[in-house]
Amino acid sequence: MSLDRRQFLGLGAAAAGVALAPGLHLIDLVQARSPEDKVNALTRWGLLIDTVKCADCEACVTACHEENGVTGHNRPATDAQWIRKVGLRDKRTGHVQTLPLMCQHCESPPCVDVCPTGASFKRADGIVLVDKHICIGCRYCMMACPYKARSFIHEAVTDQKPDVPRGKGTVESCTLCVHRVDRGQIPACVEACTKDGGQAMVFGDLNDRDSEIHKRLRSEPSSQIRPDLALNTGVRYQGL
Repeated sequence: MSLDRRQFLGLGAAAAGVALAPGLHLIDLVQARSPEDKVNALTRWGLLIDTVKCADCEACVTACHEENGVTGHNRPATDAQWIRKVGLRDKRTGHVQTLPLMCQHCESPPCVDVCPTGASFKRADGIVLVDKHICIGCRYCMMACPYKARSFIHEAVTDQKPDVPRGKGTVESCTLCVHRVDRGQIPACVEACTKDGGQAMVFGDLNDRDSEIHKRLRSEPSSQIRPDLALNTGVRYQGL
């Protein structure tokens, strides 16, 4: 796709407009593209999930949706896939386990590769996001994602959270609660899992040798989902 075509699509999206609530500033999520921003490649945020400790509950899902305004009072029901619990069954033994599945924040994200406008992008610290100013709703990224981690907003969205703007006709997915991370907090799913007693999730800097997540990954076995794709995911699992 030529640069002219990209520019045309971007202008078309701007002209069409995105149904956002007043006062929401999508650009706040993408400021990390500017060189003066403090976000840099020295950090790579990641998530480690222990499937053995992961209980058959929905605490992480509920917390994610409440934090990001995906469901709740006066909010329309959607088929959003920010985070969901999936079941895995061992065909040989019949053993069933559940695990949370969300955007894997790949080092080489397929969603970014196929996006015609550049709306799908990866921050310097590894968090994969969607710039809804220029998302045209083509859904190529949804087709490219091997984890089915992205959703399309079909209906008008009201009563949005100021930190997490959403818009009809755009694509969305897990952001690792980037608005919380940038304030020095942990993602809502991790906080909920810890409070609920599950202790199944660890969030931190994969590049920091002193972080808990780095120490765990260095000393204990872990897995990626679809390692054959060589995407080097930021989300890792133990006990699979």
